[in-house]
Formats: sequence, C-alpha cells, structure tokens
Amino acid sequence: MFALHFLKKQKFDSYADYLENAIPSVPEHFNFAYDVIDVLAQESPNDVAVLWVNDSGEKKNLTYHDLSVMSGSTANFLRARGIERGDTVLLFMRRRWEYWVLMMAMHKLGAIPIPSTNQLKAEDIRFRIDAAECKHIISFDDGHIVGEIKSAIGERDDIQMIDCMEIDEAIEKYPSNIERVQNENTDTMVVYFTSGTTDMPKMVAHNYAYPLGHINTAIFWQRLHDGDIHFTLSESGWAKCSWGKMYGQWLAGATVFVFDFANNATAHDLLTAISENHVTSFCAPPTAYKMLLHADWSKYDLSALVKADVAGEALNPEVYERFMEYTGVKMREGFGQTETCIMLFNNPWIEPKPGSMGMPAAGWDVQLLDERGRVVPDGTVGEICVNVKNGKPIGMFQGYYKNEKLTNSVYRDGYYHTGDVAYRDADGYFWFVGRNDDLIKTTGYRVSPFEVESVLLEHPSVAEVAVTGIPDPVRGQAIKATVVLNKYFVGSDVLVRQLQDHVRSRTAIYKCPRVIEFVDSLPMTISGKIRRAIIRALDSTKSVIGLSGDDKENKKA
Repeated sequence: MFALHFLKKQKFDSYADYLENAIPSVPEHFNFAYDVIDVLAQESPNDVAVLWVNDSGEKKNLTYHDLSVMSGSTANFLRARGIERGDTVLLFMRRRWEYWVLMMAMHKLGAIPIPSTNQLKAEDIRFRIDAAECKHIISFDDGHIVGEIKSAIGERDDIQMIDCMEIDEAIEKYPSNIERVQNENTDTMVVYFTSGTTDMPKMVAHNYAYPLGHINTAIFWQRLHDGDIHFTLSESGWAKCSWGKMYGQWLAGATVFVFDFANNATAHDLLTAISENHVTSFCAPPTAYKMLLHADWSKYDLSALVKADVAGEALNPEVYERFMEYTGVKMREGFGQTETCIMLFNNPWIEPKPGSMGMPAAGWDVQLLDERGRVVPDGTVGEICVNVKNGKPIGMFQGYYKNEKLTNSVYRDGYYHTGDVAYRDADGYFWFVGRNDDLIKTTGYRVSPFEVESVLLEHPSVAEVAVTGIPDPVRGQAIKATVVLNKYFVGSDVLVRQLQDHVRSRTAIYKCPRVIEFVDSLPMTISGKIRRAIIRALDSTKSVIGLSGDDKENKKA
C-alpha cells in the first residue's frame, strides 16, 4: 500500500486515533505521476493498475510499468503538438483506457487537463472553451462528440483537436524518458466543471496535493487494500472518476476496473461485468443501485463483492436495506463535492446508519452553521461548512478557476460554505437535508425534499420521485411530489390519496405532499442528479399543477 509513504502510522485502533494520525504529509514539489506512478513502476512493475473492458468484448490490462512508459511517451507527443505547462486541455474520453495514460502524461508536463463528459452539446462545449481559455481538445470519436466539438469551434483556427487514437501511435514512436517539470504543490493540476444542478457549471481548480486527499476516499471510506478490484461507475468527465478510478485506489494498492460502454448500460451489463471480473468493491450513486435492484440477482455470481459505497445523492434507507438483503454487504455512504474529496463518511470504526453521511474525515473540521455563521446544536439544520481558519484540508479545491469573485463567495469568515444543509444527531452522525435552494418552508416548518422522497420510494408504485415546493397563499409553500410510476401502475386520484396516506402514516403530517403529479421522466443533469430547479421553473408557468388528494377539485396538469 503506497499510501503508507505519506502516513504516520500503518494501523489505526479507533476513530479518534484515525482523526489524529491519518492526515497525510505532502512532499515538496509533489507530482503524482512522477512520485507515485513512476516509483510503483520500479517497485511493482507487473501489478495491474487498470483492468479495462468494453461492451464489444475487448480487454486491456495496464500495469504500473505500462502507465509509466506510456505516459512518458504521450507527454513527449503532446509537447511536440505544442502543449506546455499551464495549458488547459479539454478531454472527451468517455471511459477509454487512453484517458488514464493522458492524465498521467499531462501531470508530467504540467499541463491542466479538464475532463469533460461526452454527453455535452456544442453550446456546452463552447461555454467551456471560452471559460477555460482552452486551445487544445483531445477526444475519442464515439460518433457524437467530435461533431459537437467541430460545431462548437466553428471557423476558429486557434484551437487544436487531437484524436485519442493518435496516442497509440505516439506510444510506439516517442521516447518514454522526459525531463521532470518542477511544480509547486499549490499549482493547478486539474480543473473540473461542476454538473450545474442549480446554476451554470463552475470551474473547480485542484492543486498537486489533491491526489493525497483521496487517501481518505479510497483507504478509509472504500476500505481498499492490495488485491482489491474496485469499480466506480463514473465516466471520466466527472470528478467522481478522480474519487474512484485513479489516485486513491492506486495509493491503496487496488486495481481500477473500467467498464467502457457506448450507450446506457443495463443492470444485466453491469452485474455481468462485476461477476465476470471478480469485482470486490463497487461505488455508484443511489440511482444506479436502484436500477441494479430491479434485476434478478440469482443469475450472477457476486460472491467476490464484499464492499459497496454510495455517494452523489443522499441514500434512501429502502435502497440500503434491499441491497444488504441481496448481498449481505452494508453500504457505506459518503459526502463530498467536486470541490472536495470525501469529507463525511461512514468509517470502519462506526456502524453505518442507513441514510446517514457518517462522520468527518481526518483533516476536515466540518461544522453546521446558521445564517449568522453560528454553530447550531445537534438536531438543528445548518449549512455544511468546513473550517479553513488554519488552512485548507488536503484535497480541498484552490478556488474557482479564473473567478476570484465566485471563490470569495464560498470562502468567507474562515469557512468554506458548501451550500448544502444537514443536521447532526446525538451520536455525531450527519444527515443530509438538501441544497439550501431545495428546502421547502411550509406552515413554519423547514422540510427536506429527500426525507419525503425516501418515504414515497417505499411505496411499490413509485419508481422515481422529486419533491419541491410550490407557492401557497396560506402555507407559504406547499409540498409537491413529481412521480415516475413503476410498470403496471397508472396515475389516478385514488393513487394520489394512497400515496398521501402512505406519507402521513410514516412521518409528520406537515410533510405530506398536497400536490402529486405523475410524469414519464424527471429532469436530470448529465451526471444523473435530479434538477429540482427545472421542476420549480416549469411549475411557475402552470395555472393548474398536478393532482391533489386534499383539494376539492382534483385535476391533472
């Protein structure tokens, strides 16, 4: 486990011991590609870093020796194409194996990769090119993205496009030795765009110490060690790829499993990949687990799977219980953002509570603050904030790239403000409530959409649901549920009343949705998160919204 190079101890006896002694030390001029990958290529040259398969049956193993040699040759190729230290480079690589080589190559060069999802359209790409002042784009031609890139570029001749298939030729043609480009730990190493759930995507800049922040992610949250085969579902265009498919996993000694698929993978595709490749550890958002739980698990040998983690959205207890029933594995939820590494999680020294984010990671002083910046008592909802008065935790972002004003708006009064709200129980566990903008204020109460959604998901008719607030002259806001039904169920006044009775029987009456609308699908970000802001905007244009079992006149939108 290479992470031991950066930790004071090899073993931690308690959560308190972990908090005190698990903060990694960062060497001066640290560069993950040189100081981890190249060293592992000498110490463990034949260990598999990446096990890559695709939906066409192709398979490729990348050892640490392969990564070291290939990234050196690719760095020399990119330099020959004019890419230098400090240049921003958009990457559209889906889950191609060349992505991992390119990332290490750009770290060696000191260039700044900006991983991006292949689901973007021309307008999205144009926004990213301009915002990041990008002159280079590297992509895998999947039949869609290259056309969108060309449409975004238009007649501009100052932007260079590179086909990732050229990397294969470069590996054969260019030497692997490269003179080290010295960096400072505070230099920008990688930039990620946020998914834009509530606003335009922001550019999150992480520095060269960022990979060591993922020791918490991989070793203490995902509990990985030598010999593990870890599968994080994320595409390469999201920060979750850095969380689960690269830095921390290699520091833990685990193999990163990559399943590259052209279209949306089915539950059968994913469960087959997990079974056939003896995956021991899996991490995905709750929506993915919900999809998998609809499959017949008796058809797959999942005996190797002994660890499972969840992040991206709050975990519904119903999903937790069903997964444990199928596998015997207790899912461990974690919380973080594109701007951070894991900052709250169910650690190995505590019993996970279904639906709880767990407790703070080592090095992260997480507090819940009210609107006046005061720490709230246990049981009271407050904004999740990180104390940075004595410096930022390892893995915390530098700021929003080229946007000092936006950076200052979240770093203020000695805290980083996440914009998410939660409460802490008497045992010290944190419980997600929602985004500040998503909270519903009804009849003097503050209601978490997630809490109501979790109750509704327990009903057999409900496949997906989004809970929002709508204007109400008496209550201030009324609670509305936008529901996607499971197969064979049909929306009706009767079902509305059944769902309302279901909520009333399981939680406080003021949390019951007064309006329920049945829809075919929910608006999602391209990373799979529900866009409640879109639902609220659509509702504001409607004269009649949904079905209400409490109103005298029940109408369909």
